[in-house]
Amino acid sequence: MPEAIRAVRGMNDILPDESGLWEFFDDTIRTWLAGYGYRNLRTPIVEQTDLFVRSIGEVTDIVEKEMYSFIDQLNGENLTLRPEGTASCVRAVIEHNLLYSGPQRLYYSGPMFRHERPQKGRYRQFHQVGVEALGFPGPDIDAELIIMCARLWRLLDIPDVRLEISTLGSIESRLVYRTRLISYLEKFYDELDEDARRRLKTNPLRILDSKNPAMREILEGAPHLFDDLDEDSLIHFDALQRILRNQGISFEINHRLVRGLDYYNRTVFEWVTDKLGAQGTICAGGRYDGLIAQIGGKPAPACGFAMGIERILSLIRETDAAEIHTVPDVYVVHQGDIAAGFSWKVAESLRDEGFKVVLHSGGGSFKAQMKKADASGARFAAIIGDDEAATGQVSIKSLREAAEQVKIDLTKVTVFLGNI
Repeated sequence: MPEAIRAVRGMNDILPDESGLWEFFDDTIRTWLAGYGYRNLRTPIVEQTDLFVRSIGEVTDIVEKEMYSFIDQLNGENLTLRPEGTASCVRAVIEHNLLYSGPQRLYYSGPMFRHERPQKGRYRQFHQVGVEALGFPGPDIDAELIIMCARLWRLLDIPDVRLEISTLGSIESRLVYRTRLISYLEKFYDELDEDARRRLKTNPLRILDSKNPAMREILEGAPHLFDDLDEDSLIHFDALQRILRNQGISFEINHRLVRGLDYYNRTVFEWVTDKLGAQGTICAGGRYDGLIAQIGGKPAPACGFAMGIERILSLIRETDAAEIHTVPDVYVVHQGDIAAGFSWKVAESLRDEGFKVVLHSGGGSFKAQMKKADASGARFAAIIGDDEAATGQVSIKSLREAAEQVKIDLTKVTVFLGNI
């Protein structure tokens, strides 16, 4: 007997008992984003590798170590399973000239791929919702993105999520800071870990995001980017803070906050929880005004964020939120040749009125079928024998409450169920 084939490590099945929570999340997201005027954009899972090298940055963990890249055997193209969604979104906006008609509020969702060590909250295939506002230069859109996240946490009933914000300034101010940071870190070269030494000359700002406890004391004494910020970036950041305070949004300024992608400038932010261990960031983003031009478009400002769906759902479970299952309203039980034909009509009539209905299949006694009806989670069983079918009636039994079983004409069943 051949060995059973299993899913690829770090790429997980979402089983029916779990998918109800995913569907609830998807429905909440669609309604939430429509309330802010964001429209859905869907892009391919596979893109040209160069798209991510040019946007994310060649000297980043994602590009250096984590991307699933391969050569197309048919035409020799270098392709990559998308590791994040912003670059694909921007590529589509440029390719289809979407900014011609003015600024765009867009969102996307779906699987992303990174070759990481699988652990709780971090998978090789993971799912994100990304929200992008393109063509808006001011701090008001930065604030909108943050404020709409605060609303989502309320909609999902997720408590104890804190907001950390910072600013990376302009490219010019970062270059000044980069020189000062390298000069400082070189004094501790022998104490730096392997990652920090590798990044020292290529991407030193990423050292600030080190999770190595041994690096903490060194980084505590590092110079602050704020000391080198240009005036326009400071004005932008101050305006953002005023809007957030006026809207009652609490935040902390985190001087060590850097994003793992090279395209960010000015505003950066993260929503963080202490309930998921090391993988505490559930949503992160910021401004990326140079990216559109960087990958071939006409220069335009942009800002956005992405959230990890697995982490958010894990947080919902950690906070003892009620499990959400997709269950039928009615389970149709039937026995007899005439009843079998009539049961189809009953099930379709109920579905016409918006009820979720499972029509029993596979035969069996009424007792066996009623056990399956109860196990389905349905509120009601619609019981049909040949006698009911001959008179056009249905017996309705409540499966979740103590109530008398009643026999009703099919024409009145939907009204009866709708009033309970």
